[in-house]
Amino acid sequence: MAARTTTGRAARRHRTIYFAGSISGGRRDADLYRRIIAELKKYGRVLTEHVGNPRLSGRGESGSNRAIHNRDLGWLRRADFMVAEVTTPSLGVGYEIGKATEWGKPVLCLFRPDAHPRLSAMVAGCPRLRLLKYRTVAELRRKLGRSFSSRRKLS
Repeated sequence: MAARTTTGRAARRHRTIYFAGSISGGRRDADLYRRIIAELKKYGRVLTEHVGNPRLSGRGESGSNRAIHNRDLGWLRRADFMVAEVTTPSLGVGYEIGKATEWGKPVLCLFRPDAHPRLSAMVAGCPRLRLLKYRTVAELRRKLGRSFSSRRKLS
């Protein structure tokens, strides 16, 4: 009897995605993050849905800094890949991208060039990161679909 392989919809259910976006750096993109997370859920389980929660303030979550740090790094370590919205500069997102690349995780960075004139050279110049520029959520939806279905898949 041949071994069964997981493909298509079943494979997507088993993929885990770590989504990162600025929290302390400002919550003006919270609704955008929520919409991106909704799109990403088509391609796998998003471990960090709280990033898109509009009730989460720039002060972040309750709990100790150590507990949040350890929890988030645990999620990142378990994730199959990372998607980071990097338009709004964030020390935390940069730290997470650094850990993900250190651990060999595929990382897709999303950037809106109309919203911020320049992306950090540390992100733009890193050969281990894939950069996806977009202007609208509709454009992002199309590009995510191509990214997740192409031979250059994230995972």
